[in-house]
Amino acid sequence: MRQEQFETENAAFWAGLEQQLDALSQGRFKRRDKAVELEGFPADYRRLCSHYALARSRHFSPALQEQLHALVLQGHAFLYRRQGAWRWRILGFILGGFPRALRRNGGYFWAALLIFLLPALVLEIGCYQDQDLIYAVMDEQQVASIEGMYDPANRRPGRSLERGSETDFMMFGYYIMNNIGIGFRTFAGGMLLGLGSLFLLLFNGVALGSIAGHLSRLGFHYTFWSFVCGHGAFELTAIVICGGAGLMLGHALLAPGQRTRVEALQAQAAEALQLVMGAALMLLVAAFIEAFWSSSRVEIGIKYGVAGLLWLGVIGYLGWMGRGGSH
Repeated sequence: MRQEQFETENAAFWAGLEQQLDALSQGRFKRRDKAVELEGFPADYRRLCSHYALARSRHFSPALQEQLHALVLQGHAFLYRRQGAWRWRILGFILGGFPRALRRNGGYFWAALLIFLLPALVLEIGCYQDQDLIYAVMDEQQVASIEGMYDPANRRPGRSLERGSETDFMMFGYYIMNNIGIGFRTFAGGMLLGLGSLFLLLFNGVALGSIAGHLSRLGFHYTFWSFVCGHGAFELTAIVICGGAGLMLGHALLAPGQRTRVEALQAQAAEALQLVMGAALMLLVAAFIEAFWSSSRVEIGIKYGVAGLLWLGVIGYLGWMGRGGSH
């Protein structure tokens, strides 16, 4: 490629990047717009670096090399030396990057949801109609413990007797470790050709459905549903997202196409990790709600109302947030 062709093809990109850097450094973007700009900037910066390397390797004019070098230095300073830049990148990921990544890979999410939801519904109906079916899923000690957790006489619903005396803050830490552990295992199971993720989605669906059906049959449905309805919007959705990310890894290993399995896995892992990081934030929110709200003795109607708003918020966020942004 000659220098004239090189400059013709990329001059608009360099000019736009220079304007973007000037606007960012001078604070001419609103906070939300700045987050969107920062989200796509690393990819643009890598492209600029490749242009600079190409100009040097082909001994293009010193003026062009100097122009590109100055842009590279300015971009490097903004990415790696600007105080607080990492906060804008995180904000950009939350406001657009994560929900867009989920929508790009929506097929895996819907497959994971189906795998999780179908056995949950079947076992919920089955355990509601058959009082003994729950024992095909859990042993008597586990069933007794769950009944005690959601007994209307329990002053801290959702907590076992030994944990009922723990502070909300201690339970917050416990829920963080437990929820993120479940999510990570569901994702990492994708490395077993997707079978691990498939099994854990089925297992969690079966367990949830069995518990819901059994407790509803006992008349504990008010306690159970009022407890899980709030944090469930974040927790259950995040676990399904982790399962979908695991299925992405499994699909890359089973059907790499024209690439090697390692190359296919690397390509999918970049997208899958975005889903897992977003799901981890959702699980953190779920742990907070579960510790400080779900077990509180607030009127059931209020809990259902708040839960409805939380579910609408999660659906709206994942379905529409970031649609106006690029990348």
